[in-house]
Amino acid sequence: MRNIVTAWLDLHYLDDLARQASFFHRLHPAGKLVITLAFAVTAASFDKYEIAGLLPLFFYPLAVMALGRLPSSRLLQRLLLVSPVVLLVGLFNPLLDRTPHDVAGLFTIAGGWLSFLSLTLKLTLTTTAALLLIATTKLPAIGAALRQLGLPRALVVQLLLLHRYLFVLLEEVGRIAQACELRSAPGKGLPYGAWGSLLGQLLLRTVSRAERIYQAMRCRGFDGEIRLLMLRPMQARDYWHLLAWCGFFLLCRFVNLPHAFGHFLLEVL
Repeated sequence: MRNIVTAWLDLHYLDDLARQASFFHRLHPAGKLVITLAFAVTAASFDKYEIAGLLPLFFYPLAVMALGRLPSSRLLQRLLLVSPVVLLVGLFNPLLDRTPHDVAGLFTIAGGWLSFLSLTLKLTLTTTAALLLIATTKLPAIGAALRQLGLPRALVVQLLLLHRYLFVLLEEVGRIAQACELRSAPGKGLPYGAWGSLLGQLLLRTVSRAERIYQAMRCRGFDGEIRLLMLRPMQARDYWHLLAWCGFFLLCRFVNLPHAFGHFLLEVL
């Protein structure tokens, strides 16, 4: 239960990171959103056995961490949260795909291991890009950028309300966790038989809290649309930044940079 409260505090930590004033934070949210989508599409478009071609894409998250002055250790901790998903998705690949593949003429390996490593790299890259977008852009700015890009208003409102109600849910979990710790013996966790009733109480409390919040919003004139601040127009630096990164992604996709660099070193030596 304490881990859930820690996760709630970590969500606030990402919001605090988005309030910084670095070079990458000052870029237009729509441009950063398009770059993130292009990065995810590029990473997902590689062949399922491709590994070396994905490695140059790591330059993008490293550059964003440097330009945005983001702590790499805290972001890596969040990547560990999705590592079980990666293992579950690709766990059976080595068992199902035993097609031999030659690796640089040095050894032979089953195709399942290559696809597992490739899937791990793709999920790591896309998850890191999403975290970097959240850590450098406030969610209302992301919502305004989605509206500028033509996303339906209803979906944007749902996204913003989901983000706000997530904090409400975790606040209720934190209160229940604190009450359980105060009423239980020291060093003993919550018994498994109490988890069912605990989840039921959590559902009832969050629904009741959400109803009160909704009534308060209606009293303040909420009519189904969240009014967002108008974003400034994209400037020249935003367009250059967008074109530069999209060009780099296309280069990584259609040119095997590690292979080309290896050939260049052989020619020089």
